Amino acid sequence: MQHESAAEPASPLAELVEEFLAARATRKPSAHTLAAYQRDLTLVLQQAVPAPLSPAGLSPRVLRAAFARFAADRAPASVARAWSSWNAFFTFLVTEGVVAGNPMSAVDKPRMVAHSPKPLRGEDTPEQLLRVVSQADERQRDPWPERDVLVLALALCAGLRLSELLGLRVGSVSGRDGERRVEVAGKGGRPRVVPIDGGLDAAVERYVASRRVRFGRVGKADPLLVDRHGAPLQRGGLQYLVRSCFRRAGIGDRVPRGAQLHALRHTFATRLAEDGANASEIMRLLGHASLATSQNYIEVTAEQQRAAIQSNRTNRVLRELG
Repeated sequence: MQHESAAEPASPLAELVEEFLAARATRKPSAHTLAAYQRDLTLVLQQAVPAPLSPAGLSPRVLRAAFARFAADRAPASVARAWSSWNAFFTFLVTEGVVAGNPMSAVDKPRMVAHSPKPLRGEDTPEQLLRVVSQADERQRDPWPERDVLVLALALCAGLRLSELLGLRVGSVSGRDGERRVEVAGKGGRPRVVPIDGGLDAAVERYVASRRVRFGRVGKADPLLVDRHGAPLQRGGLQYLVRSCFRRAGIGDRVPRGAQLHALRHTFATRLAEDGANASEIMRLLGHASLATSQNYIEVTAEQQRAAIQSNRTNRVLRELG
């Protein structure tokens, strides 16, 4: 009797990639981040000649040639991200004792041009935006000003990224009176805590109360932001919501091209700087991995962070809306 042949076993290198991804998953990165790791590792590996079956076959010469082929028709940002993925992979292999050293130092990484901040233009634009959006627009199919104001306020007054907004739970906003904060799952799975002012806290409460009226009970583990049907807000829906708010407020010409929601985050950082926050406070609040290499990282106390948040002028209009 003839038996079916067993599936071909995975190569040691493929197994190590799976182990690396499993180790990264414990840091709770987004599904998008994990998929990017796997894609970067796989695509560069496909360019390696001869095809290596184990880390021993990934010499600096093989890696340099593979990255050269990979980079031929890709943007520098994509190549830099792939380099970082491979650097993380080899750091994992060194930690696990699989290889003696990380060969990525022998592979050139594209130099990235620093992007200048793109805040909303106009001295009072954030205030105008919040005031207009706080009023129900009867031209909308289902106006929900409390939800729309909260989305804008979390970016303008806490500096949250799009992915961070989508990851919030109702219980992410917590703390005693005077010490309220939002707990954020930041970029790369790095958690951070951002103190929030009373105005933003009130905006959260108004939104949650309006959501109970619409859909009933709201639990702490539920996604914070939902659409008009009560389903968790998705990336496309959130982007459309922000564009709609800009349009309703008539400030489309004051939004830097390509920035959209990120313009609100940049406005948060720019205003903190204008109101006296230092670079360490701003970078800590924004959740960046480190300061520029020319600056020393300064540990910022919770009290200093809270003072920086309270100095943010945009919080004032939220207090007025209550």
